[in-house]
Amino acid sequence: MRGSKLSQFGQQTFFVGPALLFFTLITIIPFLMGMYYSFTDWNGVSGNVSWVGADNFKAIFTNDPDFWSSFWFTVRFTVLGVVLTNIVGFFLAYFLTKPLKTRNMLRTIFFMPNVIGGLLLGFIWQFIFIKGFATMGDITGWSFFNLPWLGDATTGFWAIVMVFVWQSSGYLMVIYIASLSNVSKEVLEAAEIDGASRMQVLRSIIVPLIMPAVTIGLFLAISWSFKMFDLNLSLTKGGPFKSTESVAMNIYNEAFLNNRYGLGTAKALLFFLIVAIITVIQVRVTKSKEVEA
Repeated sequence: MRGSKLSQFGQQTFFVGPALLFFTLITIIPFLMGMYYSFTDWNGVSGNVSWVGADNFKAIFTNDPDFWSSFWFTVRFTVLGVVLTNIVGFFLAYFLTKPLKTRNMLRTIFFMPNVIGGLLLGFIWQFIFIKGFATMGDITGWSFFNLPWLGDATTGFWAIVMVFVWQSSGYLMVIYIASLSNVSKEVLEAAEIDGASRMQVLRSIIVPLIMPAVTIGLFLAISWSFKMFDLNLSLTKGGPFKSTESVAMNIYNEAFLNNRYGLGTAKALLFFLIVAIITVIQVRVTKSKEVEA
């Protein structure tokens, strides 16, 4: 019996061990080192590392308006990004689970933007906003196309939101399609026989039954929105005058451009704690609303 347990433990170690080793080397150890460096004044280059305690965190709360400006930008972006990507993804899935002849082709088309890398996608849309919209404005005369999409704080914000939703909603669409396909047809038919309208079926039957997918969709969208960096870099680079700078870009600039790695890791640690708290609350709230099919 004892030998059997040891053999089972050895098999588990054999299969799990390599993955656990790489996870430790790539994730756990760098995370712990980042926690240590957040209490130092290391510049990221030299071998001199001095312990400064909580000075970096004091500087963030008392003498770093740029960080809190970027944090407010990220919060606004996250709220809109999470809501819009989930709404667009859900309704794309809702209509693409109907018996349409071009259903599979449309699913592929809507999912394709998610396959393109964020930096490449951002540079493509940068060309569209600068050259494509200007040409469309000359042809149509519509003022919408002549707006300074990447040269103004307000339009720059909405430009990033638009591209983010366009890129991310296709992935959430796939999740919602999988969940909608598992909704019992008998339940929907019974509601139809009872005289329920389409809106009543959607609100009172479909949405409660796909809440596990909503939990996943909200979690992913919150994660993507908060850590958004590549689109920010390729579209506006945080400009004009840092008005569209996300927290991820602020941390990157602090650590690698200003050579204040200790302060940058302190910001990253603080940001990690805030995002972790928000996502835990979101998961608990949406989990509580899930129902049995």
